[in-house]
Amino acid sequence: MSRTTSAEAVGLLRLSEQQGTLRAELSGRWVVANAARLEKALAGPLTDPRDAGAGRALEIDLSGIEAIDTVGAWLVHRTAARWRQAGGAPVITGASADHEVLLGQVAKADRPAPEKPRRAGLVTRTLHDFGRSVSLAADEALRLVSFLGETVAAMFRLAFLHPGRFRVTSTFAQAQAVGIEAMPIVGLISFLIGVVIAYQGVDQLAMFGAQIFVVNLVAVSVLRELGILLAAIVISGRSGSSFTAQIGSMKLNEEVDAMRTLGLDPIEVLVVPRVLALMIMLPGLAFFADLMGLLGGMLMSWGVLGIPPDVFMSRLANAVTWKTFFVGVVKAPFFAVTIAVVGCLEGLQVEGSSESVGRRTTQSVVKSIFLVIVLDAIFSIFFATIGI
Repeated sequence: MSRTTSAEAVGLLRLSEQQGTLRAELSGRWVVANAARLEKALAGPLTDPRDAGAGRALEIDLSGIEAIDTVGAWLVHRTAARWRQAGGAPVITGASADHEVLLGQVAKADRPAPEKPRRAGLVTRTLHDFGRSVSLAADEALRLVSFLGETVAAMFRLAFLHPGRFRVTSTFAQAQAVGIEAMPIVGLISFLIGVVIAYQGVDQLAMFGAQIFVVNLVAVSVLRELGILLAAIVISGRSGSSFTAQIGSMKLNEEVDAMRTLGLDPIEVLVVPRVLALMIMLPGLAFFADLMGLLGGMLMSWGVLGIPPDVFMSRLANAVTWKTFFVGVVKAPFFAVTIAVVGCLEGLQVEGSSESVGRRTTQSVVKSIFLVIVLDAIFSIFFATIGI
C-alpha cells in the first residue's frame, strides 16, 4: 500500500506505508528557497497528530536529498518532534555525516522562548505595591517593638540581677558625645528658629496692633513644641546616625560576633549605654534649646519692636506656666529611646559590605525623624485632650 501527496510532482516528498510503518522519502533541494513548497509538502499525514497513533512508526529517509540547509533541517526536526509528541515513534535514516551534524545543531537550538510575564494593569500594580509596602512596614514595626523589648529586658537585668555588668565608663562617654558635644549645633539652630518666629510673628501681629503678643508666640511655640522637636531632629541626624555607623562597622568587622563568642550580650554592651546616655542628655538639650530659642526671640523683639529684655522677661512670666515647660521636656525621654533604639537596631542589621552601612545609616535617620514627629503629634493630641 502506498500513497502520495501533491509534493511528489515537484520531487520533494513521497509517502508510502509498509506493514504499519509510514515511510517518508525526501528528495530534491530542502533549502530556504523552497520553504513554501516544503511546508505544503509536510502538511497532512505528517503533521496531523491523529495519524501518529499509539506508537506508530515513522521513517524519514534523507538518502534522496540533493541539498539541505537550516530551514530544511528544522522542518525535518519539527516533523519528527511533533510525531513523537503525538505518541508515535519517528526515526531518521539515510542521513549523511553533514546532515547529522546539521540536524544535531538544529535539535540543540530547539529551545522554546520563555513566555513573557503578563504586564499587570495600573490598578493591579498599585494595589501590589501598596500591599507590599504595608507588609514591609508591618515587619519593620514588629522588629522595632521586639528590639525595644529586648533592650528594656537588658536594662532590667543590669539594674536588678547583674548591676556589676553595667558599663559606667561607656555610658558617660556616650553622654558626652551625644549631649555636651551636640550643644553648639542645637543651640545655634534653636536661636535662629527663635529669631525667625519673632520676626515672622511681628509681621502678622502688626496687622492687629498686637505686636506685644510676639512674646507669647515665641514662648509657647518654643517651650511646648519647637525646642524639644528641633533638639530631637538634630540628635537623630547627628547621634542616631553615629550609633548606626559605629555598630554597623563593628558588625562588618565581626566584633559583634566575637562578643557573642566571649559570652557577652551585644545589647548590654552596645545598646544599653547609648540608650541611657541619650535618655539622660536629651532633656538637658531640650532645656538648652528652649533657652536659646527664647534668647533669639528676645533679641529680635528688642531689635525690631524695641521691647527691652526686662519687659520681655516680665511678659514671658505672665505668658507661660510650668505646664508649658513640662509639656515640652516630658517628651524628651520618649524621643531619646526612639532615636537610640532605631539607630542601634539599624546598626545591628548591617551585613555584606560598607555600602550596607551607608544605606542603614540613611534609613536610621529617616525612620527616627519620622517616629519622633509621629510621637510629637500623639503627645500634642494627648495633652490637648486632657487640657494641658
